[in-house]
Amino acid sequence: MTTTDEIQRRVQQADTARSAKRSAAAQQVGELARRRSTIAEQLDEVERELGDVLAAATDVIDIGELARFTDVPAADLTRWLTARKTTRTKRPRPAGAADTGTNRDPSAARTPTAGRASARPEADMPRAAALDGIPPQD
Repeated sequence: MTTTDEIQRRVQQADTARSAKRSAAAQQVGELARRRSTIAEQLDEVERELGDVLAAATDVIDIGELARFTDVPAADLTRWLTARKTTRTKRPRPAGAADTGTNRDPSAARTPTAGRASARPEADMPRAAALDGIPPQD
């Protein structure tokens, strides 16, 4: 039978090997993630530049011609052009403008029209009553 010291030594040995593998995996993932982040930033910058060049060239050459001349799919060219960030800023609100609630959900602002009959009589009665053929009770 194995002694408690031998069991502890075996567990530590197994844990040491596992810890080394875990540490190596974590380091490798961290390094690859940093590389990926750097490459993604570079790609974003190149795509911004492509969008700027495409926007500047629209008055002399269209997307179709560029696609034919460069063998770059027109869909890619269009995507770079439309994804281009504009340098426009938001317009400031006029001074003294208060939130009047006019930009809220339009259905919430609707009120029932009094004195007008519905085109469908069942529209004014509760759903369950309309389904059962029971007239509404006032």
